[in-house]
Amino acid sequence: YLSAKAKVFVAPAMDLDMYRHPSTARNLDTLRADGVTLIEPAEGYLASGLTGKGRMEEPEEIVKVIEAWMDASASLKGKKILVTAGPTHENIDPVRFIGNYSSGKMGYALAGECAARGAEVCLVSGPVSLPVPDGDIRRIEVTSAAEMHAACLREFPGMDAAIMCAAVADYAPAVCSDSKIKRETTGEITLRLVPNPDIAASLGAIKTPEQKLIGFALETDNEHANALSKLRRKNLDFIVLNSLRDPLAGFGKDTNKVTVIAATGEEKSFPAKSKTLVAADIIDFTL
Repeated sequence: YLSAKAKVFVAPAMDLDMYRHPSTARNLDTLRADGVTLIEPAEGYLASGLTGKGRMEEPEEIVKVIEAWMDASASLKGKKILVTAGPTHENIDPVRFIGNYSSGKMGYALAGECAARGAEVCLVSGPVSLPVPDGDIRRIEVTSAAEMHAACLREFPGMDAAIMCAAVADYAPAVCSDSKIKRETTGEITLRLVPNPDIAASLGAIKTPEQKLIGFALETDNEHANALSKLRRKNLDFIVLNSLRDPLAGFGKDTNKVTVIAATGEEKSFPAKSKTLVAADIIDFTL
């Protein structure tokens, strides 16, 4: 199991008291967080003589679950998806930059989920220390917002959809020094910042009716209102809202808790889950 690359399903079967034990619940939660699909046991007469939950699901039902997953795993076959991930670094001088705490985990999980469903993925990634997920994924590595903007404008016209998950720096230093700024000789400095190009808005301005554009809104206050404003201003089809005020969401964490809002007004909130499972929820709702 530990070296398996294939999708894993678990159909537990045990006595009622064993299934109810807290250690079993913790173990099943760990498996779910690792992307394993749990096929819940049925209720019925058990070998111990008790009646309750713990009876392995019928083989026919297990087959149905697997067949449904196989159908979903090909749901994006033939599609081309652009995904942005990670932070951008805006250089002050050759050794310093303005950046943020994004790890890229959410964007890489989305790229992996799209590829697992048969899509051809172009992953435009800022500086992260993550491996490329399995599947048909072409990674374009960039550093600055300007580089990410140029890559997305180049790639987007050939895509069926784009998921803007990167945490792009809103501002960059107006001037980048060619050499390291020395504190001993320079003393106090004032950084003048200029706005970076708005990548999502740029793609929203050129997208065709056949293309889908999905954005992200990481907010700290007035979360829902700010996300709706961003959805409309940037001509997005969907926006994924998460809040830094939620301890299970935000930069660097392995979990996330999101609400996906559609331009049509439909929205759906999901409980906190691993970013792998959140990626599946987002793709289910948007693509």
